[in-house]
Amino acid sequence: MPWDKNSKLGGMRLGCVAVSALLLALIPHFVWPQSPQMIEVLADHDSRFKMAGMKDPVITVHAGAPVTLRITAVKAKNHNRDGSIHGFSLLRAKDRSPVPGWDLLLRPGMQEFNLTAPADPGEYVVVCTVVCSPDHDGMHMKFIVVP
Repeated sequence: MPWDKNSKLGGMRLGCVAVSALLLALIPHFVWPQSPQMIEVLADHDSRFKMAGMKDPVITVHAGAPVTLRITAVKAKNHNRDGSIHGFSLLRAKDRSPVPGWDLLLRPGMQEFNLTAPADPGEYVVVCTVVCSPDHDGMHMKFIVVP
């Protein structure tokens, strides 16, 4: 069978195009970091966490993903000696153990925190760690980590 230079060259070109397309599709996942998920929370004067459009706020994030938490804290009745008016602490729901790096003290106004979501999927709970008012025990919300 004679060698057909054009058919071999066309096959190589097609192979190069396919490999190039695959690399272009995969490179962003390995070279460029994932943009953080922006989560906005209000730690309000009535000792409740609130999120726009949610009666019962729930935060949902992907395991190990970067997260930017933008919290606006409004003073309730009490505050800590250091000026913190609310806390934002992430606990594992099953045993109430704290998640390292997720124990935040909030001062009046807006603050941003760049964090990494827990690596373990499951249910967590956010609690306020500053006794901000007599209703302080009601200041909590669900936090879900999905794979």
